[in-house]
Amino acid sequence: MTRHLAIGDIHGCFNALRTLTEFVDPAPEDILITLGDYVDRGPNSCAVLDWLIHHHNSKRLIALRGNHEIMMLDARDNKEAYRQWLNVGGSATLKSYSPFDDEGKLTDIPGHHWQFLENNLVATFETENHFFVHANLYPDLPINDQPDFMLYWEQFNNPSPHESGKIMICGHTSQKSGLPARNNNAICIDTWAYGSGWLTCLDIESGKLWQANESGNTRRMFLDELNIE
Repeated sequence: MTRHLAIGDIHGCFNALRTLTEFVDPAPEDILITLGDYVDRGPNSCAVLDWLIHHHNSKRLIALRGNHEIMMLDARDNKEAYRQWLNVGGSATLKSYSPFDDEGKLTDIPGHHWQFLENNLVATFETENHFFVHANLYPDLPINDQPDFMLYWEQFNNPSPHESGKIMICGHTSQKSGLPARNNNAICIDTWAYGSGWLTCLDIESGKLWQANESGNTRRMFLDELNIE
């Protein structure tokens, strides 16, 4: 049976990503859904994007867009946007492309990485009983009619049930506890991978959770073990 495996905000934490996927050991028929915020803050955004591109090309990955990808793209064309991006983790991203320099440059980023960020990321994804977004959405608007502010920037804030009746899987709002946040209709799996937390993978059908961190530690649990808000 095909599993839908959602992975929370990676933020340049390639060691955690590699450890997590080895721990989960996805089967060829499994579908990976990454929830955005692949770059910034962590040490190796370059390797994270290489990993995403490889799995996207193999048709195993649905990659959502996060607000940090939006900021990275905006930084190319606007000096103020560039300065703002550097202040929220963009400097770590540039450094990952120029490991032998004190500071990297936008021109160090290869064209196929820009192409992936521009052309291959999606805003939402749906299955029969779940939908996936980076941040949040309005409960009374259809998923395809949501404004960018909600999809990419709004905090989790114990959201209300969506009109579709489906359960929302999202990231964006970092859970400093290292544990996902959930209520009866939504689950946030941004568990602060770039801080002292974990990178999380959720099997939406079984409720099984796997976690890994940059130090190579792992742990597993089930959604039913977590408190409901």
